[in-house]
Amino acid sequence: MRQLSVEGAWVQEPKVFQDSRGSFHEWFQASDFTASAGHTLRLAQANCSVSARGTLRGIHFADVPPGQAKYVKCVRGAVLDVIVDIRVGSPTYRRWEAVRLDDVDHHAVCLAEGLGHAFMALTDDATVVYLCSEGYAPGREHGIDPLDPELGIEWPRGITPLLSEKDAAAPTLAEAEARGLLPSYEECRAYYAELAARG
Repeated sequence: MRQLSVEGAWVQEPKVFQDSRGSFHEWFQASDFTASAGHTLRLAQANCSVSARGTLRGIHFADVPPGQAKYVKCVRGAVLDVIVDIRVGSPTYRRWEAVRLDDVDHHAVCLAEGLGHAFMALTDDATVVYLCSEGYAPGREHGIDPLDPELGIEWPRGITPLLSEKDAAAPTLAEAEARGLLPSYEECRAYYAELAARG
């Protein structure tokens, strides 16, 4: 997996084998994940999301520990996937990186616990599947406004964002930090070390 500019985030760029019958690729390799993250991916939940063009989901994150690591892939259509460093004290705090995920190149992204995640559907019926290290727990799940001007995420022009009521009402990054909702870099690093010690 290739390291992205946000610490704790990677992109998997598999080789796709194509012939007259179709194509084949390996979209997850445990050994690649372990080599990058320093521990195995504990699989607690697998999600599938189908979105109309323009749907903008996120920025979502969970309290650390245990947080929720994600391994994300688009199996139909295309999305712009965005990872945001929201760990207070991180050298890359507030940095974001966007990766196009689609059903042609078959790239996948992996993000560690404590990072924010969002994506916008670039096509109708964009279908995203993701593996999660922890199950959904409403009491520790949070969101940040994906249109926060201070973050300045460059969403595609010419597409009107469609947000859920919950995501539209989410606080800005500064508001979330002021409320004490954001994970700290120090706590995240300690948790990553704990995961590595477990193997």
